Amino acid sequence: MGYKVSFEEANKIFAALQDEYEIWAPKRFVGKGRYSDTDMIKYDKINTVEEIEYMDKSDFPAKEVLSPITESLFYFTEDEYIESKATGKKLLIFMRPCDIHAQHHQEKIYLSNGGFEDMYYKRMNEKVKIVMMECTTGWDTCFCVSMGTNKSEDYSMAVRFGEGELSLDVKDGAFAPYFEGKNESGFKPEYVEKNQLTVEVPEIPNKEVLTKLKNHPMWNEYNKRCISCGACTVACSTCTCFTTTDIIYNENANVGERKRTTASCQVKGFSDMAGGMSFRNTAGDRMRFKVLHKFHDYKERFQDYHMCVGCGRCIDRCPEYISIAATVKKMANAIDEIVAEENK
Repeated sequence: MGYKVSFEEANKIFAALQDEYEIWAPKRFVGKGRYSDTDMIKYDKINTVEEIEYMDKSDFPAKEVLSPITESLFYFTEDEYIESKATGKKLLIFMRPCDIHAQHHQEKIYLSNGGFEDMYYKRMNEKVKIVMMECTTGWDTCFCVSMGTNKSEDYSMAVRFGEGELSLDVKDGAFAPYFEGKNESGFKPEYVEKNQLTVEVPEIPNKEVLTKLKNHPMWNEYNKRCISCGACTVACSTCTCFTTTDIIYNENANVGERKRTTASCQVKGFSDMAGGMSFRNTAGDRMRFKVLHKFHDYKERFQDYHMCVGCGRCIDRCPEYISIAATVKKMANAIDEIVAEENK
């Protein structure tokens, strides 16, 4: 059922929803950007429509609601441990279509990865209801159409932001009572059909080509360009890597908490192992690992889609202006070169 409500009416609905839900959406933090006099847009709890940043793309993805950059897992003493508490409310999250697809990719990693379920992710994921934010134009770093993530039907509500009003498509019957007596409309969300940026993901025909691609000199370029800061993976809507740390409260080493913190395969030392073993020691090696994971390995494992959803945040956040789209194009050229050489 479609509805049209003013911001004032929407804020009253939000107030009623907050008895049962935490409402999360992209929010602008003025002056908090990484450069002087710039803003940062990231997910945060909101109370009113006016707090939602819908004109610009968020710097960081919706995944932070379910898997924050840092979170406590459990608290311990020498005798026992106590699991950290999750919010008691349900989660109503405003997402664009690409972030909805990204959530499904994360679910595969956290909830169906070789039969293992991450209990901390699961307890949050089970609470989620999605409000899909209509996205009809995208930005100059988006390539969601190329990745097939520009559309989604997986939402409880969809919303279009107008001048002082919201148009909504309410699919989930649990939300229908909040709109009783409101103006009905025939609203259905529209989607971006063409991005400024396009990406054609190459197919890797066999293991021999894959092996040669891993050793191709194209990756050496990133030994000079990439500074291994990890900004791309922190901003990525599908990355799931983390590390764990025990925080000791005092001189008693048996009292403290275990935290997990977002980690990055692009940072030197990420693959260090006990005994001094280390892998992917150059920036080019780490870039190769990330790109092949996003555009080959994940799909090869789960037999469905590539991991990247084309949100373009990694391009936006890279201080060295490295474009994942341009990198995939270079990878495609390298594959063509390898195949041509094999066919001689």
